[in-house]
Amino acid sequence: MTDTHPPRTGLGLAVAAAAMLVVAGGGAFWYATQRNAAANPEAPADMTVSVGAETCDPRDITVPGGNRSFRIVNASDRPIEWEILDGVMVVAERENIAPGFRQTLTVQLAPGDYAITCGLLSNPRGTLHVTPSDEAAVAASEVTLRKFLGPLSEYRVYLVLQSAKAVKAAEALREAIAAGDLAAAQAAWKAARIPYRQIEPLASRMADLENAIDPNAVYLAGQEGDPGFTGYHRLEYGLFGQNSTDGLAPVADRLVADLTDLSARLKAVEIDPALLIGLPGAMAGQLATAHVPAGENRYAGNDLDELQASLDGIGKLTGLLRPVLAGVDPGLEGDIGAAQDKAERDLASLKQGDAWPAYDQVTDDRRQQLAGSLTALQTALDRMQPVIGIN
Repeated sequence: MTDTHPPRTGLGLAVAAAAMLVVAGGGAFWYATQRNAAANPEAPADMTVSVGAETCDPRDITVPGGNRSFRIVNASDRPIEWEILDGVMVVAERENIAPGFRQTLTVQLAPGDYAITCGLLSNPRGTLHVTPSDEAAVAASEVTLRKFLGPLSEYRVYLVLQSAKAVKAAEALREAIAAGDLAAAQAAWKAARIPYRQIEPLASRMADLENAIDPNAVYLAGQEGDPGFTGYHRLEYGLFGQNSTDGLAPVADRLVADLTDLSARLKAVEIDPALLIGLPGAMAGQLATAHVPAGENRYAGNDLDELQASLDGIGKLTGLLRPVLAGVDPGLEGDIGAAQDKAERDLASLKQGDAWPAYDQVTDDRRQQLAGSLTALQTALDRMQPVIGIN
């Protein structure tokens, strides 16, 4: 949220570089969305939602509970994201929908009232009313706790440990910024991202903290100049885009505070089997459709080591779920293992020696290969819901 004041020449270069990155990112957004539409141009949907510059149409939606699909059409001139929210928790989302294109989101919905986002984070939210149905009642009865006590407990321990690491890493970043040591701060920023990406499957479901800790400027009305541009990427912009620590101390202070809040919430959050089953597939899908095609760290360019951290986080979840699945559907358990291994190999193949290259050196075809592997992993993981945990 803090403005910095680099020399005029440096600012000109930064603006020019940012413009080039926006153009490149826009092309990647278009390519990813076009590929999605081409793969399934007539995907059926229960509801079509058109997202304009300031609102959704319709903004007030009613559907019966159960497995429901929504076709999200971007009628604005900016890339958008669309989310279903239960309080501050993200139930399901689609990111990086390019202008003029659409994506379909399918989600299992329990009866209740939800909020929906409408493009930019500053836009007013809509409402989603989910009514009781026989389908929703059957879905609610299928998942039991008996098989999941061990995995649920182990994942909670993992969240506690990794969120504590995220706080400590952010504190080290804050110290480097306070000392005005740019090189140390840049290194600390990269290190601070790793534990957060490992817990992102659940951390990103807490919408209020996610929008403070990890907002992307492309979803903000004022982009890098927007007062809502906070957290990791605001620090990235200052440290790598402007090559300065000036004015970043308050941003770093808030990041530490928000991560501390996140750590406390993750200790207390209720995780049921259905949520645990849904987390790894949802994260793989987000990587495939949003993070891999367009990249996320437009100034630091260190997307590949963060993608490895994300795969580590997914792997933790699949490692907990596969033993439960093995006794129910050994074939599917093997398919998930093979898909996870394929995604890991495709990512590892991008290394140059022992180091990750900058993300702008990764060609479109290699990005799409990795996105395809992650989509295949998501498809395998999404097959668990009807199989696992049924008495």
